Amino acid sequence: MDKEDIKLTSAEIGTLWGEYINGTAVDCVNKYMLSIIEDDRIKSLFEEALNLFNKQKGQIISFLEKDGFPVPVGFNDSDLNKGAKRLFSDIFSLHYLHIMTLHGLLGHTTALSSSVRRDLRQFYDECDNDAKKMYHQTTELLLEMGHFQRDPYFYPEDRPTFINGSQFLDGFGDKRPLAATEIIALSLNMKKKILGKALSMGFSQVTQSKEVREFLKSSQKTSDDQIQSLGKILHEDNLPIPMSWETEITDSREAPLSDKLMLYHVGFLLQTAQSYHGTGLASAMRTDLAMTYEKIILKNLTVTKKWFNIMTKNKWLEQPPLAPNRKEIAEDV
Repeated sequence: MDKEDIKLTSAEIGTLWGEYINGTAVDCVNKYMLSIIEDDRIKSLFEEALNLFNKQKGQIISFLEKDGFPVPVGFNDSDLNKGAKRLFSDIFSLHYLHIMTLHGLLGHTTALSSSVRRDLRQFYDECDNDAKKMYHQTTELLLEMGHFQRDPYFYPEDRPTFINGSQFLDGFGDKRPLAATEIIALSLNMKKKILGKALSMGFSQVTQSKEVREFLKSSQKTSDDQIQSLGKILHEDNLPIPMSWETEITDSREAPLSDKLMLYHVGFLLQTAQSYHGTGLASAMRTDLAMTYEKIILKNLTVTKKWFNIMTKNKWLEQPPLAPNRKEIAEDV
């Protein structure tokens, strides 16, 4: 059977839908960033990112339309205030592109693993390769500019060792140092929370809605509390804590993006963070670290519920494709 005759599965439709919604949101932010960036090296990376998504967007639309699915509304130039004053510095913009590229890598890999149709697998393979190239480029430029935050260094052990006893799990009293496998998730979670906090802070300055502003201020505090909790664990082991980016936000009060987009973006980061929290929890073998991740996961569920209520109240949250409701279909017969 020709690959064009094979219908999209529910998983394939879901990933295409998600890639379109999230991609158009980030694309609007990238367009704004490009309009304020002064450094030519950073500007060229954003131009490349915009070109890549424009190509991907066209392919996603083609996949959906061929199977008769409506193209999502997503986000577009109506959510962008062209000519708005600078809200973020060039360096923050580069950090933003770097972190969002990491999110893209995870999203493309998940989509690829959920796809069966050959043309879709080839599409996500190309998306993944593009994202890997962008990851290398943003990393190299951050290193060149002296702004890449490396993870802690370790001195090598003399020989391999094995865990000896249940005290390895103890996170209270005379607890062992953090394992390298635990630091991976700690560092990654903190960097993503630092981005989320900075975006919440910047967006809260410019939003036109009091309700959205209060949520963003609350989200900022939640991120800060969680950064402090994770940072305390690193600090107790005399390990460096990633730098915050609050100083890279200007005092502008002119909104570069719609309230709908700014709120959606913060919610997107909250939801994707849960998968990283889960990875951190799975890798945590010290009880205090596991308990910290559990508290963060529960708190984020509460915050996400508030986010959902505001988004739906304002009719800002687009509904993904649903499975057929067999009861309703039967009643209409």
